[in-house]
Amino acid sequence: MSENNQADEGRVRLALHEGVAEVVFDRPAARNAMTWAMYEALDAICARLALDPSVRVVLFRGAGGQAFVAGTDIAQFRDFSAGEDGVTYERRIDALIDRVASLPMPTLALVEGFAVGGGLAIATACDFRLATPDARFGVPIARTLGNCLSMANVARLRDAFGSQRVKRMLLLAELLGAEEARACGFLHGVHAREDIEAQARALCTALAALAPVTQAVAKEALRRLALAAVPDGDDLVRRCYGSGDFREGVAAFTERRAPRWRGE
Repeated sequence: MSENNQADEGRVRLALHEGVAEVVFDRPAARNAMTWAMYEALDAICARLALDPSVRVVLFRGAGGQAFVAGTDIAQFRDFSAGEDGVTYERRIDALIDRVASLPMPTLALVEGFAVGGGLAIATACDFRLATPDARFGVPIARTLGNCLSMANVARLRDAFGSQRVKRMLLLAELLGAEEARACGFLHGVHAREDIEAQARALCTALAALAPVTQAVAKEALRRLALAAVPDGDDLVRRCYGSGDFREGVAAFTERRAPRWRGE
């Protein structure tokens, strides 16, 4: 693979230092939008961290300062031809997000700029979130792509934001600001760019000093409660990804034009 292709695919980098693992989504030219290769790298990193008792805290962040993760790279949806492709994709994303949520040690997302779509799902799967004042959170797929989320991811968002804010994200394609996200409890804190690194390090230090078994058990209990009795939603996913609107959304995005929704 050439260096240019590697840059296009992006990277997910891991660094370990004194019990803190730092995971960096590194594709700043595309606001760290996730490619299949990046998702696979994140899955492998989480699998490794889950088995490393020396890691006491995991810090997730995006490279470049403009975004945490700006969703999945939409160009990758061009090969989807039927609703079943969407079901397969959403199951794959569900498994990865659950891998993040299932990490036994506390996790922290440091959000600078945008955390949207899959990026919001990753941040929501973390235990704590810090953000800069310009951070924005949402799932604007009713405006951009015309697809949908899995039932599990809707459940996680509802648990984190409440139903009405999730309706604003999904039905109105609104992006929520940092102050509103803090007011509803989604963010642990909002800090200026020059301060957020120190705040993140201080929170990591505080988390690393506490009882890891207690933390792991509490995390798993809350994860199970959040997903308890989540109904099957494959029929909804199949309908959305199999629609003409979804194909139009992908075409419009890749052709850099406004989509023409038809409701079919």
